[in-house]
Amino acid sequence: MRYLTAGESHGPQLTTIIEGLPAGMPLTAEDINEQLGRRQKGHGRGRRMQIEKDQAQIKSGIRHGYTLGSPVALVVENNDWKHWTKIMGSEPIDESAAEEVKRQITRPRPGHADLNGGLKYGHRDMRNVLERSSARETTVRVAAGAVAKKLLALLGIEVAAHVLEIGGVKADKVSFESLEELRERSEASPVRCLDEEAEKKMMQAIDDAKANGDSIGGIVEVIAEGMPAGVGSYVQWDRKLDAKLAAAIVSINAFKGVEFGIGFEAAERFGSEVHDEIAWNEAQGYYRKTNRLGGFEGGMTNGMPVVVRGVMKPIPTLYKPLESVDIDTKEPFTASIERSDSCAVPAAAVVAEAVVAWELASAIVDQFYSDRMDALVASVEEFRRYAKEF
Repeated sequence: MRYLTAGESHGPQLTTIIEGLPAGMPLTAEDINEQLGRRQKGHGRGRRMQIEKDQAQIKSGIRHGYTLGSPVALVVENNDWKHWTKIMGSEPIDESAAEEVKRQITRPRPGHADLNGGLKYGHRDMRNVLERSSARETTVRVAAGAVAKKLLALLGIEVAAHVLEIGGVKADKVSFESLEELRERSEASPVRCLDEEAEKKMMQAIDDAKANGDSIGGIVEVIAEGMPAGVGSYVQWDRKLDAKLAAAIVSINAFKGVEFGIGFEAAERFGSEVHDEIAWNEAQGYYRKTNRLGGFEGGMTNGMPVVVRGVMKPIPTLYKPLESVDIDTKEPFTASIERSDSCAVPAAAVVAEAVVAWELASAIVDQFYSDRMDALVASVEEFRRYAKEF
């Protein structure tokens, strides 16, 4: 499985083309739009979310509610495009029309792709960089993740996410009995936090940052249950599934770190306090007595829940802009301001959930026969029986 995305933040639409889905998999626009709606929620979101009503349009690869095995094309239109047709249009402009187009952006924002992207592609107008490097692109990554979540659900694999920390406020009371409970409580929270006391403090921290023209980041956690053991590989570095998940997490805009299980805490513990003891019983087969390694050993799933966390830095677009340098005059200026959120951690949890789901689904499709959905289901079930009796 693979997908590409295309589109600019204020262009006419965002597009993704997904290849490698099994034929015969049930999929509707509703499956995707539910996830797109989740991405737009969260305390701290900016005005853009009031403008857009993200809805996916299925353009190919699905007939009468089932995948065909051919590429699936999904489109999400940008409602704000009507205000940007001259600024972001694809057709050449003449001199008279050029005056109506906003000035070039020559003041790169610290923490953004602006300057580096300009250097790489030779763009003197930073809008050519920031329109694509915008987190708006994650809209169709969530759409692709929604497709992956549907595939995983048909295999008995569930994925959910929640927020552990925002702006230094940490959630302590995060216990839950099931992923269903986690999902319900997370969805009910404006910041996707399970700790109601921490939730209030997080919201206040977001409001304070916004009032100060600043932004704050945080930590999200994604959990997947039902993954069969042995998915991934130890034989080559680029086939290790936890490595692919790590790459997926840090590929999300503003994410700067990732950990599995107890993560960096492992550096402070003895080996006897880190590794998970193996046990077996007739009902479960092999299992681990603990899950400190987050469901991975040797680059492969071990049958325990996959637990991965990502660290999101504060959004670099500030209403209290930092100092930068104009690339034309080389004079210092305060950086250009683009419309932004004061905190996007709750929404980023949905994006993280999507990219984790994609990598898990992709790994399963790679490892098992997957031209047909019914055959994939049978293949995974047969492997589960084999692993239990091994």
